[in-house]
Amino acid sequence: MRIIGQIIAKGTIKVSGNVIASSGRGLALFVAFTYGDDLDTLAKMAAKVVTVRVFPDSEGKTNLSLGEVAGTLLVIPNFTLYASFKGMRRPSLSSALPPNQAETLFNQFLTMLKGAYANIAQGDFGADMDIELINRGPFTFMLDSNELWGSHP
Repeated sequence: MRIIGQIIAKGTIKVSGNVIASSGRGLALFVAFTYGDDLDTLAKMAAKVVTVRVFPDSEGKTNLSLGEVAGTLLVIPNFTLYASFKGMRRPSLSSALPPNQAETLFNQFLTMLKGAYANIAQGDFGADMDIELINRGPFTFMLDSNELWGSHP
């Protein structure tokens, strides 16, 4: 599982010109799944997301978590995080989980996040979304379950 996180001042997701999600200050999370991801992976990543200390404190140091700044999570499915350009100019997406399996994991991940944190907005899995973000910082980070906890079985 991979997550690209960005601190945002605000964000909006539109589908067919209609706003389906919006956020104030918080984190935009672009989320992708691969083979071997399971409920344990989802639980660990959900816990990590809500506890990472990436927001600045009064001294400008990254000491505060999402909850400590009362931020919003804007969660966006994004299978292309598993795109590989190794040896080619066009991306291979063979490491990304097929859509039907990824959608199930995305929904389970959202349920886990909602169990740990209340202020969540989300994108529409499989939709062609227009995403507007105002990055703050900018501060962007990547969480990769393989790097954090080892390879999949």
